[in-house]
Amino acid sequence: MKKLPYGISNYEELVRDGYYYVDKTMYIEQLENLAEKRIMFLRPRKFGKTLFTSTLENYYDTKKKDEFETLYGDTYIGKKPTKLKNSYHILKFNFSEIDTTNEETTIKGFKSKVQSSIKFFIEKYGLDFFVNSKEEAENILDDLIKAFKIQKAEEKIYVIIDEYDHFANELLGFNTNQFKSLVSKNGKVRKWYEILKEGTESVIDRIFITGVAPITLDSLTSGFNIGLDITLDREFNEMMGFTEEELKDLMLKQKIDKEEQEKIIPIMRENYDGYRFSLKGKEKMYNSNMCLYFLNNYTRFKEIPTQLIDMNIASDYSKLGKMLDLCQGEEREKVIEKTVSGEGIVSEITQKFNPAIEFTEKDLVSMLYYLGYLTISGEEVGYPILNIPNKVMKEIYSDYFLQILKRNIKVDINENYVEIAREIALEGKITKAIEMLERYLQNLSNRDYQRFDEKYVKLIFYCIVMNLRIFRLKSEMEVQRKYPDILLIPKDQSKEYKGVMIEFKYLKKGEESKLKEKQEEARKQIEEYGRFEEIKELKNINKYTVVAVNDKIYVEKID
Repeated sequence: MKKLPYGISNYEELVRDGYYYVDKTMYIEQLENLAEKRIMFLRPRKFGKTLFTSTLENYYDTKKKDEFETLYGDTYIGKKPTKLKNSYHILKFNFSEIDTTNEETTIKGFKSKVQSSIKFFIEKYGLDFFVNSKEEAENILDDLIKAFKIQKAEEKIYVIIDEYDHFANELLGFNTNQFKSLVSKNGKVRKWYEILKEGTESVIDRIFITGVAPITLDSLTSGFNIGLDITLDREFNEMMGFTEEELKDLMLKQKIDKEEQEKIIPIMRENYDGYRFSLKGKEKMYNSNMCLYFLNNYTRFKEIPTQLIDMNIASDYSKLGKMLDLCQGEEREKVIEKTVSGEGIVSEITQKFNPAIEFTEKDLVSMLYYLGYLTISGEEVGYPILNIPNKVMKEIYSDYFLQILKRNIKVDINENYVEIAREIALEGKITKAIEMLERYLQNLSNRDYQRFDEKYVKLIFYCIVMNLRIFRLKSEMEVQRKYPDILLIPKDQSKEYKGVMIEFKYLKKGEESKLKEKQEEARKQIEEYGRFEEIKELKNINKYTVVAVNDKIYVEKID
């Protein structure tokens, strides 16, 4: 049985050490068949970008010619090799993990990455070239291109750049002025890309660049305006991530039979699936890293992981969330509220951002798409409908929404989710959850109350209970049909934990006289839901009506 490649991003290591490989090599052929030789491809964090660049690197490397059968014999491309296999000198750069404390450390880190990649290149291919550390990064690259042209006139270079935007995104999230300085007309990084472009006129034949967002494309690559961005192209929708068939095949190779798959695939689908990157894309994609994290734990311990999200992924998405602050004011908050409440947003997807220009609402929605917070769920009048792809993203999204609220109210909220979960699970009570909700409501500004309604109150509570990971959360927001506002069902039915069903109503200040009427309305809805077959099957469910009158909450338990 081959090992799961969780955390493995080096293709040669994966093959030689006996890891299972989900074959994506057919896309090498598709990329090579494109008329354009300089390609840009963007995907959210942890979607297999680095492994794919390593796959390209090993396939085209002249030094790996004698190892082709070992590395690719069992793959699609091994059986149908292209004419350009093993025909390039590979110059690969990875711009992740650069210290972005300030402009000086960023430039130093960028230069260090360039130097180390070029040193590896000249040693590997026997080039007579001295890397002068006193020179700037763009000059080192320029000198290398000139030396290669003289010494290896008959050879060509394939440049691969992984995480092209990583350090720039970090800077943009924390220090916009430093970002602009680096990528401005005279900026060091932009000059480096200008030299790269010049190299395509002589020894650089192909370029493949990956990253997360196009927010630096308009700035960084102004001097590199020759590439083709295939991020939204339907034929590359499934190039990274797993299709469900790929996931099932992987599970069979791990000796997880079809009966077991029927138990765990619905959980994985709910939490990791749902991504469609092209309007015409055939399939929804699973986040590959999240799937491998889940299966790694499942195969080791023979049970579903308690923690369904890899904390490494959660921290990555949380860091990138800082870039959402580029869009200020009510536009950002309205977009966040609308999407986290389950409403689809119809919007064109921006393919290049320029931070020097105002960051619009359309830019924000597009950024959420690139970061993986939103995905294409359908289309309306030819434009994408964007929704949150899965439960894991909803958790991260909900947490971000609460962070915005806390920043607005400037009051420390006691977030004791453990106590909230214990009270619900052991006693079937919602007192502590309602106290937290009330704390938010009492500290919101008058501006917030102007757009207040039942949906907004429900949204805040929804985001609170999304953090209670021992429960499955179902809501009207999620299923888009007549359904209880909030339904919390214990994941582990064997422990006889209690669950809760809640129906929300809202009254504005001065409408207190309608309280009984609203409670009765909510009670009737609870009774109606209780007649649904799927609700009847649930055990140990306590039912409540919750009416918010401005910032005061009235709770009634329904027997």
